[in-house]
Amino acid sequence: MAAADLLVELGASIAVLIGDASHARFGVAVSGGPDSMALLDLALRAFPDRVEAATVDHGLREGSAAEAAMVADWCRERSVPHVTLHPDDPVRGNLQQWARRQRYHLLEAWRAERRIDWLLTAHHADDQLETLLMRLNRGAGVNGLAGVRARQGHVLRPLLGMRKPALIAYAADRSLPYADDPSNHDPRFDRAVLRRALADAEWIVVEAAGRSAAALGEAEEALDWTVDMFETRHVRAEGAAWLLDRTDFPRELLRRLLLRLFKRADPQGIPPRGEALDRAIAAAQRGEKVSVGHCLLKGGAEWTVLLAPRRRWQ
Repeated sequence: MAAADLLVELGASIAVLIGDASHARFGVAVSGGPDSMALLDLALRAFPDRVEAATVDHGLREGSAAEAAMVADWCRERSVPHVTLHPDDPVRGNLQQWARRQRYHLLEAWRAERRIDWLLTAHHADDQLETLLMRLNRGAGVNGLAGVRARQGHVLRPLLGMRKPALIAYAADRSLPYADDPSNHDPRFDRAVLRRALADAEWIVVEAAGRSAAALGEAEEALDWTVDMFETRHVRAEGAAWLLDRTDFPRELLRRLLLRLFKRADPQGIPPRGEALDRAIAAAQRGEKVSVGHCLLKGGAEWTVLLAPRRRWQ
């Protein structure tokens, strides 16, 4: 895909996602890699004087500060507002999940402070394929297999229809500086292992996988719409308990309705997933009572979810 085509594709993608963009202000999340540098350059060409940039330096490896400085210098030379953001919270749990949470938290706070309308990230078609396959390996359902969403809140991912090689070629053609994050090749990370395996899988049509993800995303929206309707009709509160008064739905709708009951009864709790959720449904269908996290599920003609006595948590 030629450079001019990428520019047209970006404008078309954003128009599909938000409609009229003639007055919108955009913030670009720029890591310093070729994908995000290409996105920043494309956005500046498409929306001159309406683009700012931010780089999140997690401080997790040597070289990250230099990469952020490279982006800052490039922006300064072009009078593009840029800021480098640093996490305040210490690393907890899974490193990549922590980094992702921190990144989006910092970027959203920056977007709101700068009164930017939309935050653009450089996820592309190859990222989408990797995400789909990783989630398929984990037994994901419709929600997981919908992959990376093109629009979530104020976040837009307008490059999901573009291939990584095209973005690298664009960066080279425009003489954009960029860095290669070594974690992209670190075999300790599942995505890096999968990326290496996919390098020789020429039979996979990356763009087709992206279209499948988009179709599943639309199916997920339809399911949520349906569950919203049934929740309004068939879920009610009785004191501290939440009741589902109809239980003959298809299993996927039952899963989603039951998850909403758990969320209402225990807003801070971790909802059950996969086999744990299916076992709870089977027990309720037999009319049994079962503990699920901090909650009790009682089956029968109606299903009831309420917080278990605190002594059962311990």
